[in-house]
Amino acid sequence: MSGPGAPRAAGEPRAAGDPRAERTREKLRQALLAECAERPLAEVSVSAVVRRAGLGRATFYLHHEDLQSLAVDACAEVARRAVDALHAWRGVPDPAAPPPALAAFLADTAAHVALYRSLLRPGGSGPLGELLNRELRERSRSERELAGARHADLVASAVAAAFTGVLADWLDDRVEGTPESVAGDVWRLLIALHRAVP
Repeated sequence: MSGPGAPRAAGEPRAAGDPRAERTREKLRQALLAECAERPLAEVSVSAVVRRAGLGRATFYLHHEDLQSLAVDACAEVARRAVDALHAWRGVPDPAAPPPALAAFLADTAAHVALYRSLLRPGGSGPLGELLNRELRERSRSERELAGARHADLVASAVAAAFTGVLADWLDDRVEGTPESVAGDVWRLLIALHRAVP
């Protein structure tokens, strides 16, 4: 059974590898991001998203349970870029040399501040905050374990919470600085967290 009255069950496959399904999901993602660039996520409706995407409500519910599910899907690429930017270094990390990809990521978020403020609320909540925290925590934990460092879970939680919170508060003008200066500051902060528990 399908349609708005019977949303896809959690964990149910989404026809992975089906190019038509992926094109539809991409239309929905882009429509949501376009809506969020104009108004907070809380004010966005399914009707507005499907109208902008040129799709029907039934099609929406074939792929997502609700707008929160779509928002998490739409944020996945942003979270991946953030995590990759924080890990774009080799050898021993230098506190004085943050990865250039980190400043580039921050500059991109600043250029689309209305969108990211809608998805990442002060303190690090919201669909992007929750996803970013989870993805960054997992990457930090696995890399710390590979390095043989102790307290991988503790440090990974601290790193994920610190970066997500700083990013959210910077976008909300609670933390001052240019993308370059914030990249340097947050880079030193994260290295200090890793080194605080050897």
